[in-house]
Amino acid sequence: MSTIESEPQNKPKAGGVIEVTEIMSILPHRYPFLLIDRILELEPAKSARGLKNVTINEPFFAGHFPGHPIMPGVLIIEAMAQVGGVLAFKSAGVANKAVYFMGIDNARFRKPVVPGDTVEFVLTVTKCRGVIWVFKGEAFVGGNMVAEAELMATIVEK
Repeated sequence: MSTIESEPQNKPKAGGVIEVTEIMSILPHRYPFLLIDRILELEPAKSARGLKNVTINEPFFAGHFPGHPIMPGVLIIEAMAQVGGVLAFKSAGVANKAVYFMGIDNARFRKPVVPGDTVEFVLTVTKCRGVIWVFKGEAFVGGNMVAEAELMATIVEK
């Protein structure tokens, strides 16, 4: 099991932060389906680190599970994929295109994510062939891995 050292959230690495307004200009997702709050770092065609602050006000907590709220694993993977989508889009430097999620392999959930957690997603490009991107995705809370998966995406015409 891997861990990641968390850096203070108010000191992003060089290269800057992509805030939610810019993320919305890249991804077509909107509330309640936009699941990432910011990109902390992005190295084109290599890796990205994104962030999701999980609050009790998330709409899925009303039914998953009342009295014992846990973020659904499928939404952790979706948020991971959204970080990968921003990475692919920013790396390809394209306009009027969209990034579509194509596949998930080897998904594993290690620990539950609950209200109050801050989930940090680390996406690393493992393969890029034309418009097809493959990523290794990992999700961490407090430096502990909570989920991991291999993800595939493609860049398409809008």
